[in-house]
Amino acid sequence: MARVYEEIEGRAGEVERYRHHPNGKGMVAARALIDPSAFIERTTFVEADADIRANAWIGAGTWIDRSAVIGEGAFIGANVHIGERCVIGRGARVGSDARLGADVQVAHGASVDRDARVADRTVVGSERPVMTEPTVRQTNRAPRRPRANGTDRFGKAA
Repeated sequence: MARVYEEIEGRAGEVERYRHHPNGKGMVAARALIDPSAFIERTTFVEADADIRANAWIGAGTWIDRSAVIGEGAFIGANVHIGERCVIGRGARVGSDARLGADVQVAHGASVDRDARVADRTVVGSERPVMTEPTVRQTNRAPRRPRANGTDRFGKAA
């Protein structure tokens, strides 16, 4: 069976192609990556380059902006706006009517309350940002060096 696309004109006058997601019938841009197990309500829009992972649930009237990532098993309530390049962690929850600005990161398992307004470039629910790729962090600590008597600076044998 062939996919049926609908064309919708965007803010800047560009035309984007959308299709109905088979699980929930939400409108998904042709260039978005959506796991087949994700559920997207009928009146939801998912923009181009967004990535919706396995078992995510997106409520009615929600708008997932360009290049956003919704983690595995995440729950997004009704009438939510997820800004450009947001990363919603695995198992995270965003309450209905919330608005997340651009580049917001919601940690794995964290929650954003109903009606919340989250400013651009905010990290929610963790002291560390949500990582999609492993990183190496450099520190200013010098390694422990044994002293001449064979102990470290704490008097322990090296």
